[in-house]
Amino acid sequence: MRITYPHMGNLYIVVRALLLSLGLDVVLPPPTTRRTVELGVRHSPEFACFPFKLNLGNYLEAQENGADTILMAGGVGPCRFGYYAQVQQRILSDLGVDMEMVVLEPPDVSFQEVKDKIRYLVGDLSWWQIFKAVRFAWCKARAVDKVEERLLKLRPRVADPLLLEKLYREALQEIDGAPDRRTVQRVVVDYQQKTGKLKKRHNKPLRIGLVGEIFTVLEPFANYEIEKRLGLLGVEVNRSIWLSVWINEHLFGGLLRVKHQSVHDKDLASPYLNSFVGGHGVETVGCTVGFARRDYDGVIQLAPLTCMPEIVAHSVFPALAKDYDIPLLTFYLDEHSGEAGIQTRLEAFLDLAAARSSKKTCYEKSID
Repeated sequence: MRITYPHMGNLYIVVRALLLSLGLDVVLPPPTTRRTVELGVRHSPEFACFPFKLNLGNYLEAQENGADTILMAGGVGPCRFGYYAQVQQRILSDLGVDMEMVVLEPPDVSFQEVKDKIRYLVGDLSWWQIFKAVRFAWCKARAVDKVEERLLKLRPRVADPLLLEKLYREALQEIDGAPDRRTVQRVVVDYQQKTGKLKKRHNKPLRIGLVGEIFTVLEPFANYEIEKRLGLLGVEVNRSIWLSVWINEHLFGGLLRVKHQSVHDKDLASPYLNSFVGGHGVETVGCTVGFARRDYDGVIQLAPLTCMPEIVAHSVFPALAKDYDIPLLTFYLDEHSGEAGIQTRLEAFLDLAAARSSKKTCYEKSID
């Protein structure tokens, strides 16, 4: 069994640590490129969402490198993600690609089924060994989030953002290759110390929140590296979704202590959205309210084109913008999105956010 899985940001570091610790043979798909897009688009239904197409492209490229098994997450509710695995398996079969699809459904749906799938993958490995593998992968998930958070905070503030980017890439490589938790923790500390010595600029950056569907928020290729674009435009970015928070909420039932504001912001969706609409629709609305209450200068929503949960969330944005007097921008992304258009819209949006921020500052000074 040579197992692969789709890319989603830096998730590959976490999943690779888990699977290798379980003694499995891992075939990581090549980094997502235009070729990945072309493969996925060529063999996907036209109106399938962008993540579906990128996932399928990942599988086909991994198969070229010898993968014969796919590890894929399942889902429930209105979001089409719950059908990904079944439809993709049918497409691969029609193409004559012989790959087995192992689908891990959410534990709160059928914990016994998850246990059976894990046992199928790892054979006679003890549950203690499985626990240690999960703990090691969790350690790497937390480390990845910590270095990403620091990158987003420092990118608009350092004099040399390219050097910061280099240190970030090196830290990710070291986390990926770290053989134990102590080494992982040391990499994070070293990264914080190195970045702390970088020369800073004396500026007060705008603060923008990113909300939306998990794949388009976490996968730089899918969102055209929007975090980097914003950072280089002098903006501090914060996300509604972080990898370790998502893992804790959806796989561990929120049992682990993860201090992050987004965990609580989703409860702020009411009264704008009171029903579960699938995907991250409720989280998008709640976290937008949270960013507004924490005095962010604007919020950007990222979503695949035709994503129903995010369309529902988007429908309440006019009310949010009016109630909190905050600029909101939505990007619906697919293979036809253009970098020039995205850059232009971002710059115009930031002009609006800067004008609002300046107006608010002047008002506060007049009160004082």
